[in-house]
Amino acid sequence: MDALTGEHKGTPATGRMTSLDVFRGITIAGMILVNNPGTWDAIYSPLEHSKWDGWTPTDLVFPFFLFIVGVSITLALARRAESGGSRRDLYLKIVRRTALIFAIGLLLSDFPYNDPATFRIPGVLQRIAVCYLFASVIFLNTTWRTQAVIVATLLLAYWAILVLVPAPGFAAGDLSMAGSIASYVDRGVFGRHTWKPLYDPEGILSTTGALATTLCGVLTGHFLRTRREPLEK
Repeated sequence: MDALTGEHKGTPATGRMTSLDVFRGITIAGMILVNNPGTWDAIYSPLEHSKWDGWTPTDLVFPFFLFIVGVSITLALARRAESGGSRRDLYLKIVRRTALIFAIGLLLSDFPYNDPATFRIPGVLQRIAVCYLFASVIFLNTTWRTQAVIVATLLLAYWAILVLVPAPGFAAGDLSMAGSIASYVDRGVFGRHTWKPLYDPEGILSTTGALATTLCGVLTGHFLRTRREPLEK
């Protein structure tokens, strides 16, 4: 029994959700402020990404986008299913959108300046595409309770891999740029096709946390569709 036919029943979403649009607008404004500070010679520290570990307010912008994607998945796919759309059409739409977002990400990252020998394969839009694909498939085939279990499993698995699995030549739990198992996997899979020689911020293992963030948005979308008063939501 999946998310569209399970015991969780909510009122069909109609039109756009103003609160989600406002949140999306604020997030985009934050992205513009971070990416276009006016001058790169004098930047307020909260508007810079953390160099490696830790975080700044800037580091919340991308997770906010992923969360918004998750909420939108629940609202949009549930609405299409309730209007009589077939599963085949839904999956085709998901695959087409995934491919388009991923291709645009590659184009923006690598064309026309980067050397084919070193062009970057992972990226922001590429990660959004991957998270959208997996979160959509999970939403269509599981209940919200299963989705919550998947979130917890992803986070626990990512934590366990980071602290228990050593990269060759380094100790288990080494979270440095060079010694992190996540960095090692990216170097092994992508070779020179990463953002930095030692790692990529949108790498393979770290995408598990990004998918968990997207699924948190999916779960929030379930809550927003319940029969509750707006102030309760």
